Amino acid sequence: MAVEFEVNKREVWDGNYAASQALRQADVDVVVAYPITPSTPIVENYGSYVGNGYIDGEFIMVESEHAAMSGCIGASASGGRVATATSSQGFALMVEVLYQASGMRLPIILNVVNRALAAPLNVRGDHADMYLGRDSGWIQFAAFNAQEAYDLALMAFRVAEHHDVRLPTMIHQDGFITSHTAQNVYPLSNEVAAKFVGVIDPIDDMLDFSKPVTYGAQTEEDWHFEHKAKQHKAIIDSVPVIDAIFAEFKELSGREYKRIESYDMEDADVCVIGLGTTVESARVAAKEMRAEGVKAGVVAIRCFRPFPYEELRTVLENCKSIAVTDRSSPGGAMGAFYNEVAAAMMTSQSRPLVTNYIYGLGGRDISIENLKEIFKEQQANADAGYITTDIQQFTNLRGPKLSFFKTDRS
Repeated sequence: MAVEFEVNKREVWDGNYAASQALRQADVDVVVAYPITPSTPIVENYGSYVGNGYIDGEFIMVESEHAAMSGCIGASASGGRVATATSSQGFALMVEVLYQASGMRLPIILNVVNRALAAPLNVRGDHADMYLGRDSGWIQFAAFNAQEAYDLALMAFRVAEHHDVRLPTMIHQDGFITSHTAQNVYPLSNEVAAKFVGVIDPIDDMLDFSKPVTYGAQTEEDWHFEHKAKQHKAIIDSVPVIDAIFAEFKELSGREYKRIESYDMEDADVCVIGLGTTVESARVAAKEMRAEGVKAGVVAIRCFRPFPYEELRTVLENCKSIAVTDRSSPGGAMGAFYNEVAAAMMTSQSRPLVTNYIYGLGGRDISIENLKEIFKEQQANADAGYITTDIQQFTNLRGPKLSFFKTDRS
């Protein structure tokens, strides 16, 4: 039997510890991992819970992140509740196997502590790895702080294991800014968390020696297209399940989550759209801009996949100028996040102005003052009726200003 220990009403945890506590309380059967900065403490902590007898799970250390996800696939296909964690280069090595997990519809939970991709080598946080996984067929949630890393990890099990979903799920948190920053966290008790997550109910066609089946069989042009279309539809159809589980968690904890969250958008003329910890900074900046007479708001994407196109379009309906903040180098294109927002607005009658801000690469800080400057530029766009600067900007960049994609709408 697992050894119980109670947590207090309020704890001081960093994001990694919060995620590892969620794995403990969810009674995970197997964690297969290869550690990498800055996600190492998640699996390290879980291994200590196993070693100290707090839980009955299995912790398996392998030789690479590719092997870690491969091990997770085997354990999940056998009917176990399975999770792991990774970052950056490890995530990149894992990508090949991510497609196997989603194509086989296995409800694996992956905590991704976001970190820049080399070269040059960098261990600090940006969203390059998050974007690398956006087409891998996984549901993707974004946490903005340690509390949310904990909450979303618990909810992810419910979403992924739901028989109407059966898809692997990632929970993203910003490397070091969330993962290593101690914050107040209000966890559920062991009993309440266990009851909320419940016991995994494997589907009937999981691996069973008495009923042998094949997973991941080869298909060419005859059926591959159909498999991918059904998988895509399953991600889109996960929306009502996600919403229902978010609502249930609100009733349980008092903490409300939505796939898209907005702040002061009822009358906003300008807004910043963001992911991760930047959302909280942008809210402070927007409040200060409103004190200066600018109708500023913030939109936060909680669920990056499936992307909330319709909800985003509704939230931005009356906004005049929008800043989309991408924390990843776009490599000769507009930012990936920008493209999602722009796609959402293509069928909008209002068609607000949309500017792409690349920021925070390799852990570069973005301050309240930086965000206030972005709001001021958006206000200038709204007043002029066109984008008054380059349509894409690398904000807070050292050295002379670099010019990227321009607009001649003036």
